[in-house]
Amino acid sequence: MAYNEEANIAKAVEAILTQRLSWGEISELVIVASGCTDRTTEIVEGLTHQDSRVRLILQEHRVGKASAINLFVSAARCPVLLMVSADVLVRDGTIDALLQHFRDPEVGMVGAHPIPVNDETTFLGHAVHVLWRLHDRLARMSPKLGEVVAFRNVVPSIPSDSAVDEISIQALITQLGYRLVYEPEAVVYNHGPATVKDFLRQRRRIYAGHLRVNRQQGYEASTMSLRRIGRALVGSGSFATPRAATWTLGAIGLEAAARGLGHYDYMRHRSHQVWETALTTKRPVAAAANGQSQQTVMVFNIVNFHRLELEHGLRAGRQVTQRITQHIASALGQSAGVSVQRSGTIVVLLSADREEAERSAQRIVDEVGQTRLAVSGNRDGVPVQLACGIIAFSPSGQALAESIPVSAPPEIQPAMAG
Repeated sequence: MAYNEEANIAKAVEAILTQRLSWGEISELVIVASGCTDRTTEIVEGLTHQDSRVRLILQEHRVGKASAINLFVSAARCPVLLMVSADVLVRDGTIDALLQHFRDPEVGMVGAHPIPVNDETTFLGHAVHVLWRLHDRLARMSPKLGEVVAFRNVVPSIPSDSAVDEISIQALITQLGYRLVYEPEAVVYNHGPATVKDFLRQRRRIYAGHLRVNRQQGYEASTMSLRRIGRALVGSGSFATPRAATWTLGAIGLEAAARGLGHYDYMRHRSHQVWETALTTKRPVAAAANGQSQQTVMVFNIVNFHRLELEHGLRAGRQVTQRITQHIASALGQSAGVSVQRSGTIVVLLSADREEAERSAQRIVDEVGQTRLAVSGNRDGVPVQLACGIIAFSPSGQALAESIPVSAPPEIQPAMAG
């Protein structure tokens, strides 16, 4: 669903179509452009010529996101629908993480983990990060799904006057007897409001929309409970320093003001069906999301490499190193920088957080350990074992060290230093 998204739409589409999937496939990507007055439609038309899966639906006038969603739902033909706003960026692996839950026939809807790209060293950036951290903690207790959701194609439409579309879908899916799931590993980057005016405008509309869904559909979002919010706030790290505590109290005050205004709108029957855009949320996400990612150095070491060279020869050692390097490069993709040392050490620079790097490294270590690599002069192949050390640099510059152990006999167990 897109309204004047020329700054983000091409990157948003690319981020979806290039996802690596093992639990399904993306058979179509439907973009509903509603009354766009910028180059959004022109950009999408160009994308339809580049990839046959991309379909464009034009709405001549902007009549609300719920209306655009209903067009999408009526046009989509797949058993599982993924709903993504055009102003967010989906991290690789996110769609696969969402889809895997649909193996369970009781699951009807799965939501991703939104992470803002706002600068947290400013007051509004801090407020936005506090908001989404609380959303994450609340969703882990009681699923509250938003920004990117996947759901079974069992919902014919949502109320056309809804201002909180994901909650409207969530209510319908729940009423059909399906279960909701929040998937923290499915990450999507968004840009929160950068001015007090935009913050109040966005939060006011959302709270009024939640009150309306509660009345119309008899469903209450978990974020409506002050008790749950209080529990999520405790231990969230939002009061770690005097400045953070002061800014967090300011963010709570802003949210309270926005909820008061939203309640006023609800009581006065003010419609938020077509809402005024918070312009600061429409800034390009891709560049900021790349800056948000951690830089990780992965150092793979061929265990007992010099013994391998002595037993099988220098040529065999070079062949083993080359084949493992190719395997690592293939497993991690083109975004990883891979270099190899003569000592049998392979160094990888990867744009990923530590948890993602650990999963990738463990998979590579296990795969290499389960195979025998063919080398010259040895038909049966050579057993090879890898160990891996990881250093992940967060956006703040703090280094976090970890190691991936190798399952090897005691005499060749490597010593890893963090």
